[in-house]
Amino acid sequence: MSEPLPDYRDQSPAVAARFAKIKERPVVLEIDRLGRQFPGEHGPVVALRDISFKVHRREFVCVIGPSGCGKSTLIRIIAGLDEPTSGRMLVDGKETSGPCPERGMVFQGYTLFPWLTVKKNVMFGLKMQGMDGGQADREARQWIDLVGLTRFADTYPAQLSGGMKQRTAIARALAANPRVLLMDEPFGALDAQTRAQMQSHLLEIWRNVDVTILFITHDLDEAIFLADRILVLKAHPGEVQEVIEVPVPRPRNLSQLNSPEFLATRRRLEELIHPRVDAHAHEHLPIIRLTQAGDDVE
Repeated sequence: MSEPLPDYRDQSPAVAARFAKIKERPVVLEIDRLGRQFPGEHGPVVALRDISFKVHRREFVCVIGPSGCGKSTLIRIIAGLDEPTSGRMLVDGKETSGPCPERGMVFQGYTLFPWLTVKKNVMFGLKMQGMDGGQADREARQWIDLVGLTRFADTYPAQLSGGMKQRTAIARALAANPRVLLMDEPFGALDAQTRAQMQSHLLEIWRNVDVTILFITHDLDEAIFLADRILVLKAHPGEVQEVIEVPVPRPRNLSQLNSPEFLATRRRLEELIHPRVDAHAHEHLPIIRLTQAGDDVE
């Protein structure tokens, strides 16, 4: 008989000490009572309501929730690509809005310029900020080295694998020296093996760079593997349901996926995002015969 799982809120002394240190760090990003409505046929549709949370310097926070909870809407607002209906956003204690280099963004699609090499893609934002070509070249090479693409600096995106394209996108975002790196399901289009490699690679990059990460995902295991804390949203409208401090120790490795702490956290996420439904209470879809073409099929 298997051992019962611990409470997901239980923390080892080392994990508790880590969270105590995180909470002593300055707050880099604060979302205060954020709301977003969209016009609808029968009145306003509330996508996000009263979202509030804080992210500390060099913290890794994942946002997760069921379909329709507003994860992508939230990160687009934080990136400055959309405007909230209510509430405010603060970076380093200063209210801000609109796109800004202090908030870098990595999308699920690679969004690379196909006519530019890896190096020139990374250089693009630096040159837009007014950096001269020689300095931008040197800066870009440092970030390309960090993401492990030194041999591919002069390669075009069409010649790269999906993982390499996403590493280029991460290097380009980090080159602007953002305070917060926003990532909207960046590994969602990758195969399982490449995705696992990119998760480990991202943690290694994060360990070596002074950056705070807010990461959107729909993958429960990915959220637990990457995050210090997980912000769980509920849908219709999108609201904060719970904030979970991940009890899995750092540094993380794939062997922890079967640890009691990992499994206990996953069970709690399943309860929040995929709650059990009474078998007799669910709605039955009507069965409509649309064609008789199948009548003669054996």
